[in-house]
Amino acid sequence: MSALLAMRWLAVNSRHQAPQACALALACGLLVGAAELSAEQMAGNIILTPATEQPIIPQSTVDDELRQLLKNHIERADSFTDRFDAEAWLMLMDTRLARYIKSPDERLALLRLIHREATAADVKPELVLAVIETESHFDRFAISPVGAMGIMQIMPFWKNEIGRPEDNLIDAATNLRYGCIILKHYIDIADGRLAEALARYNGSYGSYRYSAKVMDAWERWR
Repeated sequence: MSALLAMRWLAVNSRHQAPQACALALACGLLVGAAELSAEQMAGNIILTPATEQPIIPQSTVDDELRQLLKNHIERADSFTDRFDAEAWLMLMDTRLARYIKSPDERLALLRLIHREATAADVKPELVLAVIETESHFDRFAISPVGAMGIMQIMPFWKNEIGRPEDNLIDAATNLRYGCIILKHYIDIADGRLAEALARYNGSYGSYRYSAKVMDAWERWR
């Protein structure tokens, strides 16, 4: 398998284990043109008709292309291209995020990061918001019973796999970059079938309960 760029990942079937090798491609970067706040200052129609339930298959190999994808693009940057659109989006999402985060400054900083990383990974920012709501309720300090960390619940073994053991997955910017690339990877290998991609992201491939939760949340964010 050739090394492409490095990160849309997570175990195709389980957060407890390393992911299966699979073809992919993606690009990640930074976002938020309107952002004076740096990352350091911050801390279609979807068919939800499940096919035949498939058993979860344990995986034991790390996807080399996914590792390279993350590694090559972890430093890339991007931003809003239209300042008016950026401000309109931030204002709209800020009111919706207020139920989870009380500080306006913290909300706007986080929204800029979410938009930046989602846009760079070519994922809808509102979908990322729905995943975060379902995964951690916007708690960047969240740690799951199996060790998944941060706002998008990333498994820490990935840091070593891409040669970045110093990365702090509790940091929102870092966690979002990992999570958005992983999510985009699974959307691609599922050929855009969002219910399947979300199940893969969650490590529950073969079941669509998690996917339904995220899509319900997505309705509230779009």
